Amino acid sequence: MEVVILAAGQGKRMRSVLPKVLQPIAGKPMLTHVLAAARALEAKRICVVYGHGGEVVREQLDAPDLAWARQEPQLGTGHAVQQALPHLTDGALALVLYGDVPLIGVPTLTRLVAAAGERRLGLLTVELDNPAGYGRILRDEAGRVVRIVEEKDASAAERTVREVNTGILVAPVARLRDWLGRIGNDNAQGEYYLTDIIGMAVAEDIDIVTVQPDAVAETLGVNSKQQLAELERMHQAAIAGRLLDEGVTLIDPARIDVRGELVCGRDVEIDVNCVFEGRVELADGVTIGANCVIRDTRIGAGTRVAPFSHLDSTTMGADCVIGPYARTRPGTVLGADVHIGNFVEIKNSVVADHSKANHLAYVGDADVGSRVNIGAGTITCNYDGANKYRTVIEDDVFIGSDTQLVAPVRVGRGATLGAGTTLTKDAPAGQLTVSRARQFSVVGWKKPVKSR
Repeated sequence: MEVVILAAGQGKRMRSVLPKVLQPIAGKPMLTHVLAAARALEAKRICVVYGHGGEVVREQLDAPDLAWARQEPQLGTGHAVQQALPHLTDGALALVLYGDVPLIGVPTLTRLVAAAGERRLGLLTVELDNPAGYGRILRDEAGRVVRIVEEKDASAAERTVREVNTGILVAPVARLRDWLGRIGNDNAQGEYYLTDIIGMAVAEDIDIVTVQPDAVAETLGVNSKQQLAELERMHQAAIAGRLLDEGVTLIDPARIDVRGELVCGRDVEIDVNCVFEGRVELADGVTIGANCVIRDTRIGAGTRVAPFSHLDSTTMGADCVIGPYARTRPGTVLGADVHIGNFVEIKNSVVADHSKANHLAYVGDADVGSRVNIGAGTITCNYDGANKYRTVIEDDVFIGSDTQLVAPVRVGRGATLGAGTTLTKDAPAGQLTVSRARQFSVVGWKKPVKSR
């Protein structure tokens, strides 16, 4: 099987310089979703027909398994598929998809291809309560499809038909090549309609089979930001439904956004307004508080993430306590029972088991041992304006509040750093290290008085 994806539309109603098929659904371009479906079907060849803004589309999404065909000018869907024909193989089946119909499901397409077989023409149709704007499926008294009529060319009676054409079809490449060579543009739009091949198939006694999608949302296209937003919510609602079926507790299923892949263990609870990007794994018993953003992160069993925390490219062990208002940046690895409190930022650092930074700290480019306590206001000074250096804090260290560790520097096992210390040299193990100006009071000092 070979796949043709029509992605040449300009999308004027989007009112955006970004090509329509690059507009995002769940954080990824619409065309990316369609490409994923085609790849899941193990298509031998995928040809993308591009046009408006096409070079941007091609630059952003090009891959070794893709062929590209330019449609210029855009003269309709039939003309678009014609541009792909040089990339298709006679003897194969061609499945036609659309770059602005992003939610098409692989099970639906699998059923469509199976129903068509090697000789029939398969159409994906859907029944809509309001079919306005769609081409209608016309059948004879025996229920066989005889043609598709576009709404602008349909009579009043034909417009009452609720079964509509989605545009998605599968046909033998050799027949598709022949039919497309004979279609005309004698219609209200003056375009070459792909749907005109239906009448040709009927005339040649080719069986036409129809399949309905698993969900109407799979067939909906996007032509405006309003429709884009509506499809986004439909997609997120479907994801939330799957999570609920898997046993995840969602405090409000209408207020979750998954922009990638979310894998959850048992007894996971997610509060409202959380965003998950990339691949996120939540082990058994994880609790995510409200308004968190989590990207490409693995969270160990029993960990609690408090509200308003941002976790990016992080791995953490079991039973951690994170936030609220905590931030972990790429390269962060936390052991078990690590506490990262409010307004603490960790970047490119390893923090071992049972260590804590409970508030107002920055730990960057550091290796932190076990059972370390990092006081409020502590920072690792890892950047000299040109280069970055690492800080090493060994096991059982206590770091007092408002301490600066100027890397490269090492704090030995069991050491204590007094509050307010600026550490520029290694601190020996098991000792108290203090760097602090002598405190004194000025006798008789008076506050300045504002001049009249």
